[in-house]
Amino acid sequence: MTPIKMSLDDIGRLSLNAFIHNGFSLKQASAIADVVTRAEADNCASHGLYRVPGYVSAVLAGRANGLAEPTVAQQAPSVLRVDGDGGFAPLAVDTGCPDLIALARRQGIAAMAIGNTHHFSALWADLEPIVDAGLVVWCFVVGQCAVAPHGGTHRLMGTNPIGFGWPRPNGGAFIFDFATSAAARGEVELKRLSNERIPQGWGIDAKGRPTTDPAEALAGALLPFGGHKGSALSMMVELIAGPLIREKTSSEVAQLGISDGGPPPGGELFVVVDPTAFGSDARTVGEAFFKEATAQAGVRLPSARRHAARMKSRESGVEVPLQLVREIEDLCRS
Repeated sequence: MTPIKMSLDDIGRLSLNAFIHNGFSLKQASAIADVVTRAEADNCASHGLYRVPGYVSAVLAGRANGLAEPTVAQQAPSVLRVDGDGGFAPLAVDTGCPDLIALARRQGIAAMAIGNTHHFSALWADLEPIVDAGLVVWCFVVGQCAVAPHGGTHRLMGTNPIGFGWPRPNGGAFIFDFATSAAARGEVELKRLSNERIPQGWGIDAKGRPTTDPAEALAGALLPFGGHKGSALSMMVELIAGPLIREKTSSEVAQLGISDGGPPPGGELFVVVDPTAFGSDARTVGEAFFKEATAQAGVRLPSARRHAARMKSRESGVEVPLQLVREIEDLCRS
């Protein structure tokens, strides 16, 4: 795929125009365009412009509500629920986060369930505003059903990412966000589009045989990372970001027969802790540990690569596939 260089502002405008021209409200379009741009800035192409056509197709199919107005309700002293009104997760998260931060500071610990939404974005984008407020946070999402359990040969679970964030002085938060599959489905799809092979252990074909062909893995199943350990974590996510918060499991979503290429419906669970409730300050108490870790040659903390890419892309822009840009430009003329 031929790349072209684009500024982050141009990426944001292109995304926003594509959404506005296809039935999204300004609020929905702005929230999604923001996470798309942030993903490209951090060199996370699997959650950037690549996702724009899918967002649009979900609205054009009448499955997702591009005009959604999320609402927040308090279900228990430390529990919030955001009803996404059938729209997309970015605006639902933006709507609920201020109340979640305030509740965690008041109660010491708080949880927020996002429901009735469609999720396609990276979890670190959801976590950063909470971490920037000096809070510690976990986040879980039920992903698209694509993963076979350890020892199995058929899809049962989503890629089911887990995110964690820990604040640090002067920003540069410690945040990790990874699928419980060996690789995110979007990464495998990008390998297919680039005619590249995938490593052994990422997937199996429709007959349950190991494969390095991304198309075969997408037609068959992806595998959990770390064997039975990753499989167990994925099952945990299915439970706590599915039935626990009154949302569907990934296999239940798969039975809906969605074929438009857009984000699936799915739940999202946040758990937030205010360190001051324990008499500590996360911005400082972890620094001795991080210093000791990075004193070892070759050790890189999670988020370090993304933050370096972000600084570079703000100055010089990012490379994106020309074919994808043309596809999105066509959506702007629809």
